[in-house]
Amino acid sequence: MFESLRNIQNPFARSLTAALTACSVVTFASAIAIATTQTKGSSAYKTALYSALVGSGCGALFGLVCTENRKLKRLNHASQNTQSIEKEKAITWHDWRNFLVTRKVKESEEITSFYLQPEDQGEIPNFLPGQFLTIKLNIPGQTRPVIRTYSLSDYSESAGYYRLSVKREPMPSGLEVPPGLASNFLHDSIQEGSTIQAKPPSGRFVLNVEKTLPAVLISNGVGITPMISMAKAMTRLTPERLIWFVHGARDGQFHAFRDEVRAIAEQNPNLMIHYAYSRPRAEDAGHYHSVGYVDSNLIQSLVKQEAEYYLCGSPPFLESILTGLKNAGIPENQVFFEMFTKASKVTVDHVVETHFKGSVGESEVIFVKSNKTAFWNNELDNLLDFAEANNVEPPYSCRQGICGTCMCKILEGEVEYQAKPVTDIEPGSILICIARPKTSRVILDL
Repeated sequence: MFESLRNIQNPFARSLTAALTACSVVTFASAIAIATTQTKGSSAYKTALYSALVGSGCGALFGLVCTENRKLKRLNHASQNTQSIEKEKAITWHDWRNFLVTRKVKESEEITSFYLQPEDQGEIPNFLPGQFLTIKLNIPGQTRPVIRTYSLSDYSESAGYYRLSVKREPMPSGLEVPPGLASNFLHDSIQEGSTIQAKPPSGRFVLNVEKTLPAVLISNGVGITPMISMAKAMTRLTPERLIWFVHGARDGQFHAFRDEVRAIAEQNPNLMIHYAYSRPRAEDAGHYHSVGYVDSNLIQSLVKQEAEYYLCGSPPFLESILTGLKNAGIPENQVFFEMFTKASKVTVDHVVETHFKGSVGESEVIFVKSNKTAFWNNELDNLLDFAEANNVEPPYSCRQGICGTCMCKILEGEVEYQAKPVTDIEPGSILICIARPKTSRVILDL
């Protein structure tokens, strides 16, 4: 009954309802008392009347108290939200922080997961599903630390660890290109107990868990990592939301997290899975749904309603899906993806807004910390290339305005961007990997 009263929004109606309810209860109780005790006379009826009036007054007061309780609960809830936000800010660090590898798990023939917990045993902030972690590796034989970004591949409402799932990058066939430096070092040299430095979670390729529009998660290969985070977040926070989890792999040996995703689906009846194997083995029977590659035709055959699309995978895979979705009339504001490798101009034009306006003419660029001055070379693409050409070695990773590793303070002048930055930029700072001078003089804190 109390909860029913609290659900009445109008305070007058709530107070009146409580008064009438109390009056009815007292009147009924008085009638029973008179009948059972056989008490007669005007005094008994007066007592019953006064009791009903007192009960009505108490009921009215109770209705008002309920109003105050509702307000207090709302205030407490708002206070808890504020405290939660402030707590997240308090436990977020700003530079590099040491993490211990507490577990190392082989997920497939190519992918291995690394579970990271802070060396100082302090708290770590949660992250938005889809974000990545920037790590720094001291690899023997390298003149400076190697910095890479990897998607966070797990999700929990209260973060106690971070999980990175890394694909070993082999030497490309037929090309004189070395194998992936960081990925091979992680697979071969990083063990349980090793220390890895990391920056806080970052990235704007994130899922809005408050939305109700169906979500289609599309990936191939190691692109499955942020999709697991998104699927887990929706299962925990918005289980009523429809989800399609579409993933492509060569075969079962190269399919990471197959059992983990199936376990999520067992908890969430609104999560629908489709696995496409391009070259399935006999022992893969029952573990995949179609033979071939994930493409826009497959997506359209599965999804028959309006939805949002989240993509992660190899550049050719993404370009194919993006083109197919565009041809199918899917609005670009309902298609999201993130890429950590260089893509062709077709893909870049599809997702980022171009700001670069051409040649900026002569510009003096001063690197303060390196005590170097040089004049801008219009043949170079960006200030990161220009810095390296002048023997200045700033940190970097993605070289696409995504990770924020190359961010530095600009002390004087202005720049313009070749592409829209994806990461958040601190006030007074720029991303040199996608920036060119805009003024005749640019001074950088490098």
